Amino acid sequence: MYQIVSATVGDFGIGAMSRYSPPKRKRVGRPSQPVIIASTLGVILVLAAIVAWCYYTSSLHKANLLTTERLDLKKDGFVIRSQTGIVIFKMEFRSGTLDLDSCSKEGQLLRCDKSMAGNIHFFIETVKPKDTVECYRVRWDELEEHRLVEHVMSCSGSYWYGGAETWLQHWPIVLKGHQAPKPFITGDIHSNHQAFGGILERYWLSSNATAIKINDSVPFHLGWDETNRTLWFQARYNDSPYRPDPDNPHHVTLSYRVCVGLDVTSIHKYMVRRYFNKPNKAPSEAVFRQPIWSTRALKEVNQERTLKFASDIQKNGFNCSHLELYDRYTSGYGEFELDPIKFPNASAMFQKLREDGFQITLWTHPFVNYNSVNFGVGIERGLFVRVPGSQLPALVRWWNGIAGILDFTNPEARDWYALNLRTLKNKYGVASFKFDAGETSYLPQQFSTFVPLQDPSTFTRRYTEMAIPFNDRAELRSGYQSQNISCFFRIIDRESLWGYTLGLKSIIPTVLTISILGYQFIMPDIIGGNTYSNLTGLPDRELYIRWLELSAFMPAMQFSLPPWHYDDEVVNIAKKFTALHESLVAPRVLELAGEVLYTGDPIIRPLWWIATDDEAAYKIDSQFLIGDDLLVAPVLELGKQERDIYLPAGRWRSYKGEYFDKGPMYLTDYPVDLDEVAYFVWSG
Repeated sequence: MYQIVSATVGDFGIGAMSRYSPPKRKRVGRPSQPVIIASTLGVILVLAAIVAWCYYTSSLHKANLLTTERLDLKKDGFVIRSQTGIVIFKMEFRSGTLDLDSCSKEGQLLRCDKSMAGNIHFFIETVKPKDTVECYRVRWDELEEHRLVEHVMSCSGSYWYGGAETWLQHWPIVLKGHQAPKPFITGDIHSNHQAFGGILERYWLSSNATAIKINDSVPFHLGWDETNRTLWFQARYNDSPYRPDPDNPHHVTLSYRVCVGLDVTSIHKYMVRRYFNKPNKAPSEAVFRQPIWSTRALKEVNQERTLKFASDIQKNGFNCSHLELYDRYTSGYGEFELDPIKFPNASAMFQKLREDGFQITLWTHPFVNYNSVNFGVGIERGLFVRVPGSQLPALVRWWNGIAGILDFTNPEARDWYALNLRTLKNKYGVASFKFDAGETSYLPQQFSTFVPLQDPSTFTRRYTEMAIPFNDRAELRSGYQSQNISCFFRIIDRESLWGYTLGLKSIIPTVLTISILGYQFIMPDIIGGNTYSNLTGLPDRELYIRWLELSAFMPAMQFSLPPWHYDDEVVNIAKKFTALHESLVAPRVLELAGEVLYTGDPIIRPLWWIATDDEAAYKIDSQFLIGDDLLVAPVLELGKQERDIYLPAGRWRSYKGEYFDKGPMYLTDYPVDLDEVAYFVWSG
């Protein structure tokens, strides 16, 4: 049976209901002020939390928009990371910062429409041309008038190579002092030590397996800062020799491509195959095998001395690929006939030289001096670079006087120049020509050409094209986008010094740099350099010997000052190394020269080419490889008959027959006599 229990407070039952009476109504007053404040604060805190959450989720979304593959874009620059997350490339936007609210992501394309300074067109596009290479196309169009674009690349944390021939040449690049961005155009570093050299390309390569190529259309200026270890890439038209597109005269664009690979060698191979021209043939085999002999060092150039020079070459037992008649053989600069006073019977001289087995080349240049008989011809036919807005020639000063400079954008000037060279060739049986100068720095500050030059260095390219019909034995000393000109490119004149300022030590860094820029048929300057002692008239004897030994391992050798001007020992050393060049070096170089036509790979290679994970190899500037299997370590120090040698991993056999197979290793104070060059052959 159920038991009924009396209800208590809070119970709901019959008992509770029977006793329930409603409470008396109390007077309700207004809420107190602390309660209102607390409620308001609560509402504010809730709203703040909602806003914070929205901002957080929006930030996560924006961060995702500004990342593509391994690149992170920020308002003031971008970084590229390795597969392990390490930053391997860093670029800062120096001329302006991005308004990230204007940025969007579409697939592999990051795009922004505004900077903090105004409207722009900016994008970074990711391109994967192959599984092992990842590239980023970067473009900043400045839509505000008369503004420049400047990006700053960090060189910290890696070694960098490329760019240009320079007066003080190091390998890898060494940044000295602070240089505001200046036009990146070809120049004569022999006469202007602050210029960029006669051979340059807008390409740099890093030991971090990254490479950067500035687009051809950019009005490109380069600067640097030693303290921060940065290169400055700037695009501008104001106060610059670059000329804007007439259809878009006020807007500036900086565009470039950064590519990342597995290692430095593989990424360079990709860049060369993708972006550099290739020659379609190799120069004459004879030039690779036998030395060139130049009349440059002769006190006077005339018929008698030229014939005697040729006779002395043979009398002393030397071979000759060709004899170069250098300078002072015409009556005036800009003329194309031998001086009848110096060469009273030029035809007979050339006939005699050919009978004795000599091929002959002639020195030429793009200048016509104002006192030349051809100066009037050039004015009458409009063959010269002109004063802007005028038909008058824009006169320039070069090392042999004041002249007009031929306008190689003008088809008539090209035809006139080529016709004169062909006439000389046919009249005297000349084999080819040595094309001197051609640097943009020899253009006047203000000038006008038949075809307007948006990039002044295009003038260098047009000049190098004049060598194409004669390329079997032709020689150039300037180059810009000229890798497909199938002739030898000579490094700028060297001084008879030991150091890095156009001296003996500068040769290997310069040759390696030009090789990385895609020029593989390289000729070092004349053996011993060009500055002779005031006391003896000769370069230092030891310097001459060490220079000769290094040249023997280059693609071509060139004498001017003959070894018999010293003594019999020097003559014997010269014979030894010209023979070694022909028997050991030339066959390897010729094989590699054939490969250049398809690959563009260097003939003269840095040590890191075969040792990409060996940091020591990235800093070696006094050794080099011919191909992958011949390592050369010449002596480059005064008074030394020993040197330290670095051998990458592998089994190496020395020229003395020793084997070294515990590498990588340093051979400290390795003995190298005055008549020796240390070299090693890879043997597996």
